[in-house]
Amino acid sequence: MFQRLRKRWQNIDVLDLVLWVFRTVIIIAVVWGVVATIIKNPYSPKAWMDLLVFGIAQGSLYALIALGYTLVYGVLFMINFAHGEFFMSGIFTATVFVAIPLSKTPFWNRYWVLSLLIVGAVAMAVSVAIAVLTERVAYRPLRYAPRLVPLITAIGASFFWQYFFRGLYGSGVTAFPTVEALQGTLDIGKVSILWTQVAVIISSIILLVILYFFVMHTKTGKAMRAVAEDKQIAALMGIDVDRIIVITFAVGAAMAGAAGLLYALLYRQVFFLMGFIPGIKAFTAAVLGGIGNVTGAALGGLFLGMFESVGPNLILEGLGIPAANQLKDVFAFTMLVLVLIFRPQGIMGERLAEKKA
Repeated sequence: MFQRLRKRWQNIDVLDLVLWVFRTVIIIAVVWGVVATIIKNPYSPKAWMDLLVFGIAQGSLYALIALGYTLVYGVLFMINFAHGEFFMSGIFTATVFVAIPLSKTPFWNRYWVLSLLIVGAVAMAVSVAIAVLTERVAYRPLRYAPRLVPLITAIGASFFWQYFFRGLYGSGVTAFPTVEALQGTLDIGKVSILWTQVAVIISSIILLVILYFFVMHTKTGKAMRAVAEDKQIAALMGIDVDRIIVITFAVGAAMAGAAGLLYALLYRQVFFLMGFIPGIKAFTAAVLGGIGNVTGAALGGLFLGMFESVGPNLILEGLGIPAANQLKDVFAFTMLVLVLIFRPQGIMGERLAEKKA
């Protein structure tokens, strides 16, 4: 019997054992924090609902940005860390050259839907142009290089675009003009939702549905999925792989440009570093949902936004951690680590084959 126990002990992987202990401690801590917060009941139902609605609005932004990460990874198996700068460049340019001049005219508030559509179109166009230029100059020459080389290049491209736009528009924070029609709240029973949050959530849903239809039900979308499956076979079937890769960058950047406008409506400010934190969080959302999975990226963004908004107050306060609501960024990035420990393939992802891993 002792020999049998000894053999079992020898077959145990120490790393797996440590991970299981860590997982158990995390689960106990989370349950403890939630139960303690529920018992204390420090917030009213309205406060919890406000946090949840804000989380959904914020998660919608993460979902739109995360789609760019997951589309590029699905086709090239590369993490495009410059994607946050595609998000920043479009709305920063549109604010300086379109939104601010328009806001000084009666047209801005009289035809506010058309005004925002114009700003959004300019933001998306600039984001697409920056993305296509980056792909052509920085990524295409390195397409068959070792995996680490494009990754380092992407980080370099991110810094380049940050400081390019800093030199172009300055290092200060630029205020996005107020839209009078989106001021105030929508009251549903005892729940009050800001009109800007309503606009962000509805717009995000529409854009996500359009993108899903494009990827799943159009000829170009099917070509994108074919290239993601196998570039060589897709090329043999007559698909222009380079063209599809450019379209993939363009579509992801267009979603990022639209997210930039929604971000400006929600937070009412733009600046040259605005893409860094949302970009990293959107990458976290893409990993959470399953990198390379479009639906997973959308769900990952929504989940991350809600966890980030509600989680610190629900879990950390119960553990006695002071100023829990100021730790939302730490909470979000800790979630990335936990996802990699508990389910590396994400919510809807599948385990990668060896050639893709």
